[in-house]
Amino acid sequence: MVELDIQVPSAYDPFAEAKDSDAPGAKDYIHIRIQQRNGKKSLTTVQGLKKEYSYERILKDLKKDFCCNGNVVQDKELGKIIQLQGDQRKKVSQFLVQTGIAKKDHIKIHGF
Repeated sequence: MVELDIQVPSAYDPFAEAKDSDAPGAKDYIHIRIQQRNGKKSLTTVQGLKKEYSYERILKDLKKDFCCNGNVVQDKELGKIIQLQGDQRKKVSQFLVQTGIAKKDHIKIHGF
C-alpha cells in the first residue's frame, strides 16, 4: 500500500487572533446606561464589571458618594448589574476611573 500525505481542511476561525489580541473589538467594556422610568424618574445601570470585584462594596461607595439609593440585580444573561437612582452616568464613570476599577477607554456611556 502507498501512504498518502493528505491534509483534511478544518474549520477556520477568522476572529481567533482578535480574541487573544488587544484589538479594539476584543476589549471587555463597562456599559453605563440610563433607563427612563415614569415621568422625570430615571435609573442608571452599570454592567460589565469583572466578576472578582465585590459589587456590594462598590455599590456601598457609590451610594455614599452620590447620595442616592441603589441595588445589585442578578440577570441570567448579563450577570450582576448595579442599579442607581437618578442620572449618575458621568459621576459613575469618574468614580470608576478614580478608584482604578476601569480605564477611561474601557467605559461606554449610553443614553440621551
